[in-house]
Amino acid sequence: MKKFILGAAMSVMLSTAAHAETIGVSMALFDDNFLTVLRNGMQDYAKTVPGVTLQVEDAQNDVAKQQSQIQNFIAAGVDAIIVNPVDTDATAAMSKIAADAGIPLVYVNREPINVNELPEKQSFVASEEIVAGTLQAKEVCRLLGGKGNAVVMMGELSNQGARMRTKAVHDVFATPECSGIKIVEEQTANWQRTQGADLVTNWLSSGIEFDAVIANNDEMAIGAVQALKAAGRKMDSVVVGGVDATQDALAAMAAGDMDVTVFQNAAGQGKGALDAALKLVKGEKVEKKVYIPFELVTPANLKDYQAKN
Repeated sequence: MKKFILGAAMSVMLSTAAHAETIGVSMALFDDNFLTVLRNGMQDYAKTVPGVTLQVEDAQNDVAKQQSQIQNFIAAGVDAIIVNPVDTDATAAMSKIAADAGIPLVYVNREPINVNELPEKQSFVASEEIVAGTLQAKEVCRLLGGKGNAVVMMGELSNQGARMRTKAVHDVFATPECSGIKIVEEQTANWQRTQGADLVTNWLSSGIEFDAVIANNDEMAIGAVQALKAAGRKMDSVVVGGVDATQDALAAMAAGDMDVTVFQNAAGQGKGALDAALKLVKGEKVEKKVYIPFELVTPANLKDYQAKN
């Protein structure tokens, strides 16, 4: 009887060990509010999955560092890799490195340039960026009554998300009901709050007049709010929109400083990326593109989102 129990225990232990997976995760930048929520969501979810260990690294916005991390993950024998790309134009090389090693790779949040040519055992989990820009721009158009001047703050120009969100704004403003809105300035503030504040300060100092600030993310939008308030601009005289629905942005909206944001489910993307990686490790089928829906957030439905992200 004792031998049977011991044998059963050993069988359970071996079974558990056989299903233990180590996933290497390379995040573009730890010092980013949205990506921190995504990373925390992924790590929290991993704790609920038996036998799963995450090895999470900070690429510090350095493409070469991120490629090195991927190579180190492969050398360490991880079962799969999750990458939040520093530069979405550099992902073809990353895909090749992982494919040559036969290790599953999942991109999260930022769309890789080679998304339509991903090798076997590779996938992309995010939200569809064109939708974010469309939801944002349509609400800004509604608030402006279809006419006025707008300035646009873009994320990093090397980032597919920044390009698609900005394209959506142009597409919406080209429609008949919004064609009275003119984009008078459009520059990058690299996703950063301080750069967003500096950019809006420069525009105000140059005498550029605008009725709306449209930012590719909340951090830049909050920077815009800071610059506008410092310049004595009344916040009810300008529409400010961002994307992500971070806690800071929702607080700004509650204070009457921001008018529009778009909820991007950071924790949901983190969970989805880990789920996809684990399925690929097991040889299960995963869609090449897995989209987590964007949702418009305004003061009218703000309370529904204050406990998220």
